[in-house]
Amino acid sequence: MENSSRLLCIGVPGIPQVQTGDDVAALVAQGLRRLGESIEEGDVLVVAQKIVSKAEGRWVYLPDVSPSQEALALAQKAQKDPRLVELILQESNEVLRVRPGLIIVEHRLGFVCANAGIDHSNVKGHEDWVLLLPRDPDASARALRKAWQRMFGVQNVAVIINDSHGRAWRLGTVGVAIGVAGMIPITDRRGEPDLLGRTLQVTVVGTADELAAAASAVMGQGAEGIPVVLIRGARYRAGEGRLRDLLRPRELDLFR
Repeated sequence: MENSSRLLCIGVPGIPQVQTGDDVAALVAQGLRRLGESIEEGDVLVVAQKIVSKAEGRWVYLPDVSPSQEALALAQKAQKDPRLVELILQESNEVLRVRPGLIIVEHRLGFVCANAGIDHSNVKGHEDWVLLLPRDPDASARALRKAWQRMFGVQNVAVIINDSHGRAWRLGTVGVAIGVAGMIPITDRRGEPDLLGRTLQVTVVGTADELAAAASAVMGQGAEGIPVVLIRGARYRAGEGRLRDLLRPRELDLFR
Protein backbone atom coordinates (compact mmCIF):
# COMPACT_ATOMS: atom_id res chain seq x y z
CA MET A 1 0.00 0.00 0.00
CA GLU A 2 1.02 3.65 -0.30
CA ASN A 3 3.18 5.18 2.43
CA SER A 4 1.24 7.02 5.12
CA SER A 5 2.32 8.99 8.18
CA ARG A 6 -1.06 8.44 9.83
CA LEU A 7 -2.35 5.17 11.25
CA LEU A 8 -5.96 5.12 12.47
CA CYS A 9 -7.09 2.34 14.81
CA ILE A 10 -10.85 2.19 15.42
CA GLY A 11 -12.13 -0.18 18.07
CA VAL A 12 -15.49 -1.83 17.38
CA PRO A 13 -17.41 -2.02 20.68
CA GLY A 14 -20.86 -3.43 21.35
CA ILE A 15 -20.24 -6.88 19.86
CA PRO A 16 -22.29 -9.32 21.97
CA GLN A 17 -20.86 -12.35 23.72
CA VAL A 18 -20.12 -14.73 20.88
CA GLN A 19 -21.55 -18.25 20.98
CA THR A 20 -20.85 -21.34 18.91
CA GLY A 21 -22.13 -20.91 15.36
CA ASP A 22 -22.43 -17.12 15.50
CA ASP A 23 -21.62 -15.19 12.32
CA VAL A 24 -18.64 -13.10 13.40
CA ALA A 25 -18.43 -11.27 10.07
CA ALA A 26 -22.05 -10.13 10.37
CA LEU A 27 -21.64 -9.10 14.02
CA VAL A 28 -18.61 -6.98 13.13
CA ALA A 29 -20.38 -5.44 10.13
CA GLN A 30 -23.27 -4.44 12.39
CA GLY A 31 -20.83 -2.94 14.90
CA LEU A 32 -19.11 -0.91 12.20
CA ARG A 33 -22.39 0.43 10.88
CA ARG A 34 -23.44 1.48 14.39
CA LEU A 35 -20.24 3.55 14.49
CA GLY A 36 -21.02 5.04 11.09
CA GLU A 37 -18.01 3.23 9.65
CA SER A 38 -17.50 1.04 6.61
CA ILE A 39 -14.63 -1.04 5.25
CA GLU A 40 -12.59 0.79 2.63
CA GLU A 41 -9.98 -0.39 0.15
CA GLY A 42 -6.70 -1.01 1.96
CA ASP A 43 -8.22 -1.39 5.43
CA VAL A 44 -7.07 -4.07 7.86
CA LEU A 45 -9.45 -5.79 10.29
CA VAL A 46 -7.79 -7.27 13.36
CA VAL A 47 -9.95 -9.81 15.19
CA ALA A 48 -9.25 -11.27 18.63
CA GLN A 49 -8.80 -15.02 18.43
CA LYS A 50 -11.15 -15.50 21.35
CA ILE A 51 -14.31 -14.55 19.45
CA VAL A 52 -13.19 -16.68 16.50
CA SER A 53 -12.59 -19.66 18.79
CA LYS A 54 -15.96 -19.17 20.48
CA ALA A 55 -17.82 -19.00 17.16
CA GLU A 56 -16.00 -22.12 15.96
CA GLY A 57 -16.97 -24.05 19.11
CA ARG A 58 -13.46 -24.54 20.46
CA TRP A 59 -14.78 -24.95 24.01
CA VAL A 60 -13.66 -27.86 26.18
CA TYR A 61 -15.29 -28.93 29.45
CA LEU A 62 -12.48 -30.12 31.70
CA PRO A 63 -14.50 -32.85 33.50
CA ASP A 64 -14.77 -34.57 30.10
CA VAL A 65 -10.96 -34.77 29.74
CA SER A 66 -9.08 -37.91 30.82
CA PRO A 67 -5.40 -37.14 31.46
CA SER A 68 -2.75 -39.52 30.19
CA GLN A 69 0.19 -40.74 32.26
CA GLU A 70 2.38 -38.18 30.50
CA ALA A 71 -0.05 -35.43 31.46
CA LEU A 72 -0.19 -36.61 35.08
CA ALA A 73 3.61 -36.53 35.38
CA LEU A 74 3.91 -33.13 33.69
CA ALA A 75 1.07 -31.71 35.78
CA GLN A 76 2.94 -32.59 38.96
CA LYS A 77 6.03 -30.79 37.71
CA ALA A 78 4.08 -27.75 36.50
CA GLN A 79 1.63 -27.76 39.43
CA LYS A 80 -1.30 -27.58 37.03
CA ASP A 81 -4.61 -29.38 36.61
CA PRO A 82 -3.77 -32.69 34.83
CA ARG A 83 -6.84 -32.28 32.59
CA LEU A 84 -5.57 -28.91 31.40
CA VAL A 85 -2.12 -30.36 30.86
CA GLU A 86 -3.62 -33.12 28.73
CA LEU A 87 -5.18 -30.48 26.48
CA ILE A 88 -1.86 -28.60 26.32
CA LEU A 89 -0.16 -31.79 25.14
CA GLN A 90 -2.88 -32.46 22.56
CA GLU A 91 -2.51 -28.92 21.16
CA SER A 92 1.32 -29.02 21.02
CA ASN A 93 4.09 -30.43 18.89
CA GLU A 94 6.67 -30.28 21.67
CA VAL A 95 7.10 -29.22 25.29
CA LEU A 96 10.07 -26.84 25.50
CA ARG A 97 10.20 -25.55 29.10
CA VAL A 98 8.35 -26.20 32.35
CA ARG A 99 8.22 -24.43 35.70
CA PRO A 100 5.50 -24.27 38.36
CA GLY A 101 2.50 -22.54 36.80
CA LEU A 102 3.85 -22.48 33.25
CA ILE A 103 4.41 -24.83 30.32
CA ILE A 104 6.12 -23.42 27.21
CA VAL A 105 5.35 -25.38 24.06
CA GLU A 106 5.62 -25.34 20.34
CA HIS A 107 1.96 -25.15 19.41
CA ARG A 108 0.68 -27.47 16.69
CA LEU A 109 0.38 -24.32 14.50
CA GLY A 110 4.16 -23.86 14.75
CA PHE A 111 4.68 -20.91 17.11
CA VAL A 112 6.07 -21.00 20.64
CA CYS A 113 3.68 -19.91 23.38
CA ALA A 114 2.63 -20.53 26.97
CA ASN A 115 0.17 -23.30 27.81
CA ALA A 116 -0.69 -23.87 24.13
CA GLY A 117 -2.72 -20.66 24.12
CA ILE A 118 -5.51 -22.32 26.14
CA ASP A 119 -7.56 -19.66 27.89
CA HIS A 120 -9.67 -19.46 31.06
CA SER A 121 -10.36 -15.72 31.03
CA ASN A 122 -13.68 -14.40 29.69
CA VAL A 123 -14.77 -18.00 29.02
CA LYS A 124 -18.35 -19.02 29.94
CA GLY A 125 -17.97 -17.75 33.51
CA HIS A 126 -17.00 -21.18 34.94
CA GLU A 127 -13.50 -22.44 35.72
CA ASP A 128 -14.24 -25.90 34.30
CA TRP A 129 -14.56 -24.48 30.76
CA VAL A 130 -11.51 -23.55 28.67
CA LEU A 131 -11.11 -22.28 25.13
CA LEU A 132 -8.63 -23.58 22.56
CA LEU A 133 -7.14 -21.54 19.74
CA PRO A 134 -8.86 -21.76 16.34
CA ARG A 135 -8.08 -24.98 14.50
CA ASP A 136 -6.84 -23.10 11.39
CA PRO A 137 -6.58 -19.33 11.99
CA ASP A 138 -5.48 -18.63 8.41
CA ALA A 139 -8.65 -20.30 7.13
CA SER A 140 -10.69 -18.34 9.68
CA ALA A 141 -9.12 -15.10 8.44
CA ARG A 142 -9.79 -16.01 4.80
CA ALA A 143 -13.45 -16.75 5.54
CA LEU A 144 -13.93 -13.41 7.32
CA ARG A 145 -12.17 -11.55 4.51
CA LYS A 146 -14.37 -13.15 1.87
CA ALA A 147 -17.51 -12.25 3.83
CA TRP A 148 -16.45 -8.62 4.31
CA GLN A 149 -15.46 -8.27 0.67
CA ARG A 150 -18.99 -9.32 -0.24
CA MET A 151 -20.74 -7.21 2.41
CA PHE A 152 -18.84 -3.98 1.73
CA GLY A 153 -17.98 -4.36 -1.96
CA VAL A 154 -14.22 -4.08 -1.45
CA GLN A 155 -11.32 -6.17 -2.75
CA ASN A 156 -8.17 -4.94 -1.04
CA VAL A 157 -8.91 -5.70 2.60
CA ALA A 158 -6.66 -7.68 4.93
CA VAL A 159 -7.61 -9.67 8.02
CA ILE A 160 -5.45 -10.57 11.01
CA ILE A 161 -6.41 -12.95 13.81
CA ASN A 162 -4.43 -11.85 16.85
CA ASP A 163 -3.58 -13.28 20.25
CA SER A 164 -1.54 -12.12 23.25
CA HIS A 165 1.86 -13.78 23.62
CA GLY A 166 4.75 -13.36 26.00
CA ARG A 167 8.29 -12.97 24.67
CA ALA A 168 11.65 -14.44 25.55
CA TRP A 169 13.81 -12.00 27.52
CA ARG A 170 11.04 -9.41 28.02
CA LEU A 171 8.16 -9.05 30.47
CA GLY A 172 4.60 -8.39 29.39
CA THR A 173 2.39 -9.76 26.66
CA VAL A 174 1.89 -8.18 23.25
CA GLY A 175 -0.52 -8.82 20.42
CA VAL A 176 0.79 -11.05 17.64
CA ALA A 177 -0.75 -12.41 14.44
CA ILE A 178 -1.71 -16.08 14.49
CA GLY A 179 -3.70 -15.97 11.25
CA VAL A 180 -3.66 -13.69 8.20
CA ALA A 181 -5.49 -13.21 4.92
CA GLY A 182 -5.12 -10.70 2.10
CA MET A 183 -1.63 -9.54 3.05
CA ILE A 184 2.01 -10.62 3.02
CA PRO A 185 2.69 -10.64 6.78
CA ILE A 186 6.36 -9.71 6.56
CA THR A 187 7.94 -6.85 4.63
CA ASP A 188 11.45 -7.48 3.32
CA ARG A 189 13.26 -4.13 3.18
CA ARG A 190 16.67 -5.60 2.31
CA GLY A 191 18.22 -3.88 -0.68
CA GLU A 192 16.38 -0.60 -0.07
CA PRO A 193 18.24 2.57 0.91
CA ASP A 194 18.12 4.06 4.39
CA LEU A 195 17.89 7.82 5.06
CA LEU A 196 21.59 8.21 4.28
CA GLY A 197 21.50 6.12 1.13
CA ARG A 198 23.09 3.05 2.66
CA THR A 199 21.64 -0.26 1.53
CA LEU A 200 19.62 -2.11 4.16
CA GLN A 201 21.17 -5.54 4.75
CA VAL A 202 19.04 -7.34 7.34
CA THR A 203 15.78 -5.41 7.80
CA VAL A 204 12.75 -7.67 7.56
CA VAL A 205 9.67 -6.19 9.26
CA GLY A 206 6.98 -8.29 10.95
CA THR A 207 4.20 -6.16 9.49
CA ALA A 208 1.29 -8.34 10.62
CA ASP A 209 2.67 -8.54 14.15
CA GLU A 210 3.12 -4.76 14.30
CA LEU A 211 -0.51 -4.26 13.29
CA ALA A 212 -1.66 -6.99 15.69
CA ALA A 213 0.14 -5.20 18.53
CA ALA A 214 -1.34 -1.82 17.56
CA ALA A 215 -4.81 -3.34 17.59
CA SER A 216 -4.15 -5.06 20.90
CA ALA A 217 -3.42 -1.69 22.49
CA VAL A 218 -6.97 -0.66 21.57
CA MET A 219 -8.58 -4.01 22.44
CA GLY A 220 -7.11 -4.16 25.94
CA GLN A 221 -6.52 -7.30 27.99
CA GLY A 222 -9.39 -7.28 30.46
CA ALA A 223 -13.03 -6.21 30.43
CA GLU A 224 -12.76 -3.58 27.68
CA GLY A 225 -15.05 -5.54 25.36
CA ILE A 226 -13.41 -4.47 22.09
CA PRO A 227 -12.54 -7.68 20.21
CA VAL A 228 -12.19 -6.11 16.75
CA VAL A 229 -10.16 -3.14 15.49
CA LEU A 230 -10.38 -1.50 12.09
CA ILE A 231 -6.98 -0.15 10.98
CA ARG A 232 -6.77 2.47 8.24
CA GLY A 233 -3.60 3.85 6.69
CA ALA A 234 -1.45 0.76 7.25
CA ARG A 235 1.48 0.04 4.95
CA TYR A 236 1.41 -3.56 3.80
CA ARG A 237 1.68 -5.62 0.66
CA ALA A 238 -1.50 -7.33 -0.49
CA GLY A 239 -1.20 -11.00 -1.26
CA GLU A 240 -1.83 -14.56 -0.10
CA GLY A 241 0.16 -14.62 3.12
CA ARG A 242 -0.10 -17.11 5.96
CA LEU A 243 0.99 -17.57 9.56
CA ARG A 244 3.92 -19.79 8.51
CA ASP A 245 5.53 -16.81 6.79
CA LEU A 246 6.09 -15.23 10.22
CA LEU A 247 7.69 -18.23 11.91
CA ARG A 248 11.46 -18.50 12.19
CA PRO A 249 12.69 -21.80 10.70
CA ARG A 250 14.01 -24.14 13.37
CA GLU A 251 17.47 -24.23 11.79
CA LEU A 252 17.70 -20.45 12.28
CA ASP A 253 16.30 -20.46 15.82
CA LEU A 254 19.11 -19.65 18.29
CA PHE A 255 16.85 -19.67 21.36
CA ARG A 256 15.85 -23.32 21.60
